Amino acid sequence: MGTEALTRLAEEHVDHRFKGLPPDAYGLTVAELAAQRRNLFHDGGRDGGGFTTPVLALSAERLAHNLALMEAYTARHGLAFAPHGKTSMAPQLFHRQIEHGAWGITLALPHQVRVARAFGIRRVFLANELVDASALRWLAAELAADPEFRFIAYVDSVRGVELMDAALAGAARPVDVVIELGAGEGARTGVRTEAEAGEVAAAVAAVPTLRLVGVAGYEGEVPKADPERVRSYLRRLVALAAGLDGAGRFGEADEIVVSAGGSAWFDAVADVFAEIPGLSKPVLKLLRSGAYVSHDDGHYHRLTPFGRVPEEGSLESAFRLWAQVVSRPTPEQAFANAGKRDAAYDLDLPTAQVVRRNGEERPAAGITVTGLSDQHTWLRTGPEADVEVGDWIGFGLSHPCTSFDKWQLIPVAEADGTVVDYIRTFF
Repeated sequence: MGTEALTRLAEEHVDHRFKGLPPDAYGLTVAELAAQRRNLFHDGGRDGGGFTTPVLALSAERLAHNLALMEAYTARHGLAFAPHGKTSMAPQLFHRQIEHGAWGITLALPHQVRVARAFGIRRVFLANELVDASALRWLAAELAADPEFRFIAYVDSVRGVELMDAALAGAARPVDVVIELGAGEGARTGVRTEAEAGEVAAAVAAVPTLRLVGVAGYEGEVPKADPERVRSYLRRLVALAAGLDGAGRFGEADEIVVSAGGSAWFDAVADVFAEIPGLSKPVLKLLRSGAYVSHDDGHYHRLTPFGRVPEEGSLESAFRLWAQVVSRPTPEQAFANAGKRDAAYDLDLPTAQVVRRNGEERPAAGITVTGLSDQHTWLRTGPEADVEVGDWIGFGLSHPCTSFDKWQLIPVAEADGTVVDYIRTFF
């Protein structure tokens, strides 16, 4: 199922739906366009190219580096890996992540699970409580139709258990669930106390439609997070697993799942999960960090655990947004033709990195992004800025999760600009 669906992506025709692609490529299949190996920076003459601005590109080399680095990291620390797919919602990348050792894919919403299943993903961890009756009935049918499909979801309330049980009545297979432990006062979802966790565990045990298989949480929600607070929360999570195991709550499970891990504290997860004591069943230590696949030039560049443990390696930002200068009204100001519809801006504004003119690339000295309109980037230009109308500017972006979602088909380019693949997203 997955291979055929990926093949159909390559057979999709290039047209007006896809921003930044060469207009003369319209009507070609994605596979035909990729085979032409056009260059991102050529003007569309005899050498091909013809990409229009704005256009978001992924670095082929840096993408491969990040995939290999996290594969090595998780293997070195004895972690199973289910990277969060909501970052990219790109089935091609899901499969590359699995080829690089991932146990499965984490997702957040039912429609994301349907995308993953349409492309043959066999293991899904849903980092959310699922109480939508229609989605649960679809899930029950999916589990019944495919004995190899492994699905795990959060529960964090007795009411949630009741709603799940009602929707799943008569299901052929029970749905595996893990109790989510909230990360502290004022944090997002999850039970707030171990006593509440015990009540939810008892509710799960009382219904035939669910099977308790572990515990999970998200340390990125720890209030005023620092290494000590994050590790303290993760040790609570481990202790909860041990306590529920001691109470016999995982009696029907084949293994005990203990899961955490955003993209800012996975070093703490690795350290604390290494301390998990012997339990009554094998433990699946499941890390869920997803932003690594593209990394970024802002939020995660600042927060990445590899900054604290440089001996483990270093992720590389794989994104670059190219836009063209379309106005230079004063010596202190310029405007490029990318805006909020094209660039992530929820955590940080883009940063001007390089300028291209006549095939030559140089640092974007003296150019600062001061704001975004829907379709314009506001640039402040200092005395040292050498920029004129028609120049291409390459921008670094912050927060991959709100970068991928603005582009349906993303060129993957080698260092010299040769485009070797296209990544399709489904948001």
